[in-house]
Amino acid sequence: MKLEIQNLNKTYKGGKVKALCDFSVTLTPGVYGLLGPNGAGKSTLMNIITHNIRADGGVVKYNGEDTNKLGKDFRTVLGYMPQQQGLYDDFTANRFLWYMAALKGLKKKEAKLKITRLLDTVNLTDAAHKKLGSFSGGMKQRVLIAQALLNDPEILILDEPTAGLDPKERIRIRNFISEISENKIVILATHVVSDIEFIAKEVMLLKNGSLIACDTTENLLTRIENMVYEIKVPDGEVEQFEQNHNVSNIFRSGSDVIARVVSDSLPDELNKTKVRPNLEDLYLYYFGENNYS
Repeated sequence: MKLEIQNLNKTYKGGKVKALCDFSVTLTPGVYGLLGPNGAGKSTLMNIITHNIRADGGVVKYNGEDTNKLGKDFRTVLGYMPQQQGLYDDFTANRFLWYMAALKGLKKKEAKLKITRLLDTVNLTDAAHKKLGSFSGGMKQRVLIAQALLNDPEILILDEPTAGLDPKERIRIRNFISEISENKIVILATHVVSDIEFIAKEVMLLKNGSLIACDTTENLLTRIENMVYEIKVPDGEVEQFEQNHNVSNIFRSGSDVIARVVSDSLPDELNKTKVRPNLEDLYLYYFGENNYS
């Protein structure tokens, strides 16, 4: 199973805004995290893969065949959870999933089994017959995850799947995604980097429409292993310090204010201690206001 994305280009506003620029990557079964700031091109990429919009150039291939030519045959192996919650408020969760199962062509017996299982997976069994209009944002997210999995897709694309979920729900969904990824290609776009730090086979970093890195978390973190510090900052200088540095965290330790900073160069006179980087530090290094990429 292989999804090849070759030299994708997409512009908007008459070619003035580049959403994707020669984006190329080859994906095999496993979870791929997709990280990038707003406007980086993540949604455009997902919409091209799912045939919601057409690229200006380039091709997406599934097992060597152009997905545009495969058409419906490709979409039958595709599961997509969009970020926008376009749900029917008068539908119950159960009715909505039955509706989506019909659109996906599932037989009644198969649909019943999958809907029952998926409602349990996303912890909505007790709310199955409540109207979606009464659901919280997090509950709606879980319904959207369930509908994306109805056809047991080989390619699963998730746009901010844990937005609005509490920590317990986020862990539950994250673990489930990891469990099912053995025989699926999963693209998970998120701003919650902890969602992918330990389950992603590789992480794709997208900036201004260009793929600037695609590698394992371990290999990516080696790029900044000597660039993350904890620094003692005087109380009255914290705000100014934040303006001049990429600060991922500030906390108090006794009477001291400690800032966690990502930087490729810091003055020698600073009271600093080198610490082990994490994926949040990497994100800040590439996409923070004081980025170095």
